Amino acid sequence: MNKYRMSEEEKKYLEQYDISRYKRPSLATDMAIFSVMEAAEAENFRKLPKKSLRILLVCRGTYPYKGSWALPGGFCRPEEDVSETARRELLEETGVQNAYLSLFGSFGEADRDPRGWVISNAFLALIDAGKYKLNAGTDAKEAAWFTVEVSSAEVKKEVKENYAGIETEYSLNFRQEETGVVLTAKVTECKTFCDYHERVSYSITESNGLAFDHAKVVLRAWQYLRETLEKDPRIAFDLMPEMFTLNQLQNAMELISGQELLTANFRRKIADYVIETEKMTEGKGHRPAKLFVRNLKQFYK
Repeated sequence: MNKYRMSEEEKKYLEQYDISRYKRPSLATDMAIFSVMEAAEAENFRKLPKKSLRILLVCRGTYPYKGSWALPGGFCRPEEDVSETARRELLEETGVQNAYLSLFGSFGEADRDPRGWVISNAFLALIDAGKYKLNAGTDAKEAAWFTVEVSSAEVKKEVKENYAGIETEYSLNFRQEETGVVLTAKVTECKTFCDYHERVSYSITESNGLAFDHAKVVLRAWQYLRETLEKDPRIAFDLMPEMFTLNQLQNAMELISGQELLTANFRRKIADYVIETEKMTEGKGHRPAKLFVRNLKQFYK
């Protein structure tokens, strides 16, 4: 690739160019890190442990929002690309160096951060939490996994000849099983269709215990996770250990989609993505099950 060469005229223009004429925001990343985890204590050791979809939150140790819970993240360093910042933050918070990581949105409303104009690039990350130890960042006093449940209800719908408007209220509930800490939020999604083109906006109507606009960011991450799973089931494998049962994989996909899957249909759908091993689950009160691994030929293409 040829290196770009500036003309003398362009160099003179840049020498006198004053970028400070325009107000510049701070650039940050927020990390929506999800995992599928077992309940703290199994109700019946002969049954498969109940699992839940969880998200990693940190309790802020400094102002603003001191004592509130937030998504892990941080400001970009001058030499970093935003994806590099996201990977650094993921490594600092969880010890995970390589994981599924995808940019799903940018959030830059003028009043989202009381410290000033901060634009955050939000990333979705999926990990097998059982393999890693949490570390609270420099501005956090605690990091913890919260179960996350999302429900929705349509509150308004208007359809005309060349316009449609739909309002949906989402309720978010977070619970930290070990301590019993509960956080709640409500976010309204407004979809408008004008001349067949869609526009979507979100507004937080209630937020109890969550910092900044992170209720909105979590909702968008949850929606993005569901949308991606519908297109490509491989995303669910990032929540699995190296060896897993088909029940574990099916359970993870059901937790994300919010729908119970017919076992036969599920197994046909993922058949090309898994390879059966000769190993079985051990040390469990319930019936042993076959262990599977990823069919890497279906992932590396």
